[in-house]
Amino acid sequence: MSSIPKTEKNGIAVVDIDDDVDAAAASVAPSATNTTTSSEVAPPAPQVQLQHQNLDSRSFWKAGDYIVGSSSKPASFQGHLDHARVHPKFLHTNATSHKWAFGAIAELVDNAVDEIQNGATYVKVDRVDIMKDNSPALSFLDDGGGMSPESLRKCMSLGYSSKKSKTTIGQYGNGFKTSTMRLGADAIVFSRATCSGRATQSVGLLSYTFLRRTGQDDVIVPMIDFDISGHWAEPIIYGSQDDWSAHLKTILEWSPFTSKEELMLQFDDIGLHGTKVVIYNLWLNDEGIYELSFDDDAEDIRLRDEANQGDVKKLRKKAVQLQSHISYRMRYSLRVYLSMLYLRKFSNFQIILRGKPVDQFNIADELKYSQIVSYRPQFAMGSNEATVLTTIGFIKEAPCLNVSGFNVYHKNRLIKPFWKVNPDGSSKGMGVVGVLEANFIEPAHDKQDFENSLLFIRLETRLKQMTNDYWKGHCHLVGYQPLNFKSQNAQKERHVRQSSGHSMNSQSELLADQQEICIGAEDHLSLEQAVGGLAANGMHCSSHEQQGTSAGTPGTVSVDKICEENIVLFMRCEEYRKKDIELKQTVEELEEELKEVQMKCTHLSSLLEAKRKHKNVKGQ
Repeated sequence: MSSIPKTEKNGIAVVDIDDDVDAAAASVAPSATNTTTSSEVAPPAPQVQLQHQNLDSRSFWKAGDYIVGSSSKPASFQGHLDHARVHPKFLHTNATSHKWAFGAIAELVDNAVDEIQNGATYVKVDRVDIMKDNSPALSFLDDGGGMSPESLRKCMSLGYSSKKSKTTIGQYGNGFKTSTMRLGADAIVFSRATCSGRATQSVGLLSYTFLRRTGQDDVIVPMIDFDISGHWAEPIIYGSQDDWSAHLKTILEWSPFTSKEELMLQFDDIGLHGTKVVIYNLWLNDEGIYELSFDDDAEDIRLRDEANQGDVKKLRKKAVQLQSHISYRMRYSLRVYLSMLYLRKFSNFQIILRGKPVDQFNIADELKYSQIVSYRPQFAMGSNEATVLTTIGFIKEAPCLNVSGFNVYHKNRLIKPFWKVNPDGSSKGMGVVGVLEANFIEPAHDKQDFENSLLFIRLETRLKQMTNDYWKGHCHLVGYQPLNFKSQNAQKERHVRQSSGHSMNSQSELLADQQEICIGAEDHLSLEQAVGGLAANGMHCSSHEQQGTSAGTPGTVSVDKICEENIVLFMRCEEYRKKDIELKQTVEELEEELKEVQMKCTHLSSLLEAKRKHKNVKGQ
């Protein structure tokens, strides 16, 4: 498949597919493996004439909208029992469980991390260039135990999982299919393994492009295997040599590699054992630009649209500050997200993104006034689960930055980052962040949320209580005003009046009025500004009280002095109001400038991509 830049639309070059590919869509590659009968070879698929349709949609959310003509394939193969078919559209439907592209990447990284128990020491995530059409692809390479021919067929099958360990992350047998199809239309897998003294290498192709453009109404996955126990690679024949050759022909026709020799070269990266996954025909966004950006940072992979979606718009009110915080950057930077993806640091394993190792990060390590709170989940009778320990504290930027929530992990894997348990608009919990590992609840299929069970609801209730209790006892340490601040001052005022006696009544009343003015004036300040003002005014008020009670005469504090102090306070309030207005204007201006810069970056990126492809097309 070749892709060339189309005419610019709104100043942005978009990618389109050549029409000649669709014109040849009626030819069907024979003899490919069906996922429902993974150990056998299906007979050649009949010729299916596709209706006139638009198959060149490269946007993920539109890729399932196509129509396939009726097939003449019989309901059952001769000599076989009927089986439930899986239509190729199911691959796309199944992949829609991943709303977020980084969630799909995390699934593939999880597979490599699960291989630590088989000796894996790294997983490499990188961009590779497809020479067939000069397009980018995404590759994942690990040095784990690899997959035997049987294991690869189970991996390509739907719903099969051999991961039963309490430490492995995967459990549904669905992650590979959903994640690869979420990132691109096609994926090819290379794997080397040694099982029972026999060394093998295998190639499998999961191609949505092949399935829909050849009009398949069943998921066909061509695979080939080699025995490499000897001095050279010997093909492993299950049916006939013609079947094996048909599989190879299909793989070469629909994969990025044009020859058997080029295909075999891919195993050089693997070594003695391991797995390599190449995802190509990456999805485009609605503007016709690749969803994943490889050009913004040579050591990172970024999402183009994430900063303009969902809850991020709410955060843009303080974009200047928030964009530097990890809770914001993890939404569009793969390096930042991977740094937080696993709770405990690996001792002999590295995640290498575009040639540079990812430094693991746990936000609990830099919380202020942190403490550990225990929680014992309420299970059914007879179950025994260890106590869950939660580290909770203020972010180091508090109170200047309103970031809060809990990073909830499951089996060492981040599921819900910065989960806000208190409602928006509530002042309780501002700046409070917690970290915990909740192995007692089950994650959803996309591993970006938890199943909505009774245990999950109880956990949410407990975290709300934990946040409120911590806030009540610690908010004053970072400068936030306690909720009962005014009532405490009222009690203090009454105590001063009672201890002063009748001779101090007039003085105490003046002090009370002055104190009320202090509080009333500071109520107009923003939260951060009120912190410093309240502390200063509290010192003034307490010093006046101490002077009044110790001197014993009403002449110690004069009325004129109190009035002068009040005038000064009111002037300070006016200055704060003006500064607040100026800061808001500055933020709005910076937001507008940021939008313009982002639009220019997107435009330049698309122009560079179009220019590079145009140059390559000319060179050919």
